[in-house]
Amino acid sequence: MEKAKKRLELNSDESETVSRVAIPALQIGKSSFYEAFALRGILVERVEPGVVLCSFKDRDGKLANGAIANLVDIVGASVAYIPGLPMNVSVDISVSYVSTAKLHDELEITSRVLGRTGGYCGTMVTFRNKSTGEIIAEGRHSLFRSNAGLVPKL
Repeated sequence: MEKAKKRLELNSDESETVSRVAIPALQIGKSSFYEAFALRGILVERVEPGVVLCSFKDRDGKLANGAIANLVDIVGASVAYIPGLPMNVSVDISVSYVSTAKLHDELEITSRVLGRTGGYCGTMVTFRNKSTGEIIAEGRHSLFRSNAGLVPKL
């Protein structure tokens, strides 16, 4: 453990570089780069306890595998979130790519909580072609919250 800590320590040049990084505060009503880039085109249709249903229209061709993985992270975390508690941290994401989304396909993205144990939460996110019902991808997302004692039993 000490070797890992030593390896991760910043030297003075790295520390100086990090201290000069300026991240502007997000202004109310404006989206961040991440939201504008990664979340554009997602329409949340319905949210129920343990389920989020979204649709996504791909305007530029096939939906990239990286975009699907990103959506597994975002949508999976949204169903794991408990209001009033800190956000969970992603521990593991695995995605099975079964088919591809083509130009103008409308996708139905469904997420549900598989279970909670202490601070751990497992979710599953399924991507389906809305018109054909064909599964495009399925992702499993594991998340953890450090203050596990605050998580209510569901």
